[in-house]
Amino acid sequence: MALRATIYKADLHIADNDRGYYASHALTIAKHPSETDERMMLRLLAYALFADSDETLTFTRGLSDTDEPDLWRKDLTGAIQQWIETGLPDERRILKACARAEEVVVIAFGRNARLWWKGVSAGLERVSNLRVKVLEPQATATLATLAARKMSLNVNIQDAIAWISSDNGEASIEIQTLR
Repeated sequence: MALRATIYKADLHIADNDRGYYASHALTIAKHPSETDERMMLRLLAYALFADSDETLTFTRGLSDTDEPDLWRKDLTGAIQQWIETGLPDERRILKACARAEEVVVIAFGRNARLWWKGVSAGLERVSNLRVKVLEPQATATLATLAARKMSLNVNIQDAIAWISSDNGEASIEIQTLR
């Protein structure tokens, strides 16, 4: 019998001073059985970094469907405006995403994130609709400790630093742009 996803509920309160976006979102997140708390919390952070007033940014089936990113924004015709991946996707996956979406964002994390970027950056030079950000492993590990089945997260973003607080503690993550 296959394991089922675990459902998490999050009240996400965003104050993004860099973009001038301030809002609250009630989110339901399905955590795949093979997904870590760190990756799930990074999907929530990605939502906070790219949410906007049109509310078209949505979580996808993610790990359950290899043809979908972690989050995407589609227009009314179904065209993909924004494709957001977390982790260290291979070069072919990124190129395919760049062909399907207007903008592709990769949020790389883990101790091998910079090494991964050195390995794939040359093959991605020709695409113009790609942004790559990297997060430090110590900060993302701290973010993972904030995970709870029901959580209320306050995310304050200023000068490319996200401060996340909850009843379980707080984390500070610098968002470095590689491209």
